[in-house]
Amino acid sequence: MLSNLLNIPFSEWLPSPDVVIFSVTVITLLSLLMLPISVVVASYCVYTATLRRTKKEKWARNPSSLEPKQIGMYDEGMAWHEKNKEYMHEVHIKNNGLNLYGEYYDFGCDRCVMILSGRTESLRYGYYFAIPYSEIGFNILVVDPRAHGNSDGEFNTIGFEESGDALAWADFIHGKYGMDTIIFHGICIGAAGGMYAITSESCPDYIKGMVVEGMFANFGESMKNHLIERKKPVIFVYSMINFWMKHYTGHTMDKGPIDVIHKMDKPLLMLHSKEDAYSTPEYAQRLYDMCPSQNKALVWHEHGEHSMLRPTDTEKYDTAIKNFIAENFSSNKVS
Repeated sequence: MLSNLLNIPFSEWLPSPDVVIFSVTVITLLSLLMLPISVVVASYCVYTATLRRTKKEKWARNPSSLEPKQIGMYDEGMAWHEKNKEYMHEVHIKNNGLNLYGEYYDFGCDRCVMILSGRTESLRYGYYFAIPYSEIGFNILVVDPRAHGNSDGEFNTIGFEESGDALAWADFIHGKYGMDTIIFHGICIGAAGGMYAITSESCPDYIKGMVVEGMFANFGESMKNHLIERKKPVIFVYSMINFWMKHYTGHTMDKGPIDVIHKMDKPLLMLHSKEDAYSTPEYAQRLYDMCPSQNKALVWHEHGEHSMLRPTDTEKYDTAIKNFIAENFSSNKVS
């Protein structure tokens, strides 16, 4: 039997042209089918990893991992907290059915700053940014954003729903502690949420102004820059990530502070790095130019990663804040 097979000419072993064409067609169709499936799966994984809290341990108050520079920021913030624990009150509100938790540091001042942290960052990360304000006569409110720390929630909505939380916290601090001067200090997504809040029709007069670091024009631009950095197919993957965003939260990454900053008429300080790869400098300048406030400033840092300006040049960062406060909320300018 084997000898008979070996005597068959090699050409007769080859499939007919029709079989070859059919096989190539099937393989091509399967490959084309697998490409969109892989994009759907990859985009879902990216969305879930970056904007969805799948378990309580995710984005907890004790961070599971930090970059070396973040460790220094976190440790310095924790040292500030330990030094000021006697002034701290644990606070809680409910908004949109979610239990939200925070800490209020009452130094006996007549004004308060609310630290609005970025993505993955709980109130403990906010301690670090409270330091310059506590040095110039501010009470401090640090909060666990929804889906972070001890607060309820499953989704980070890139500032949209968080803006309502910020207004609810401000109402609480105003009512319970009599704060008639409240300002926001927002980092990245926290900056976006603060901008939506302070430009909303329901923003009260006692929210007086805002400091932002690394504010993006819209989160979609930042996401695209992340994908470019990771050499991913931007158009297909981004479109699907945005699809999941809309599906779960009703919001789109194509909207952002750039759509509302034309209504910002209160004092604004923008802190931004010329090396920011995600919230790019050209968009920061565009946001600043679009803001109609008569009391605004844009302070550029030559160096610094996204959301990490203060450790890069602490003196410049803190002095910019103190001057902004002095120029808009008191008469003493810091040299």
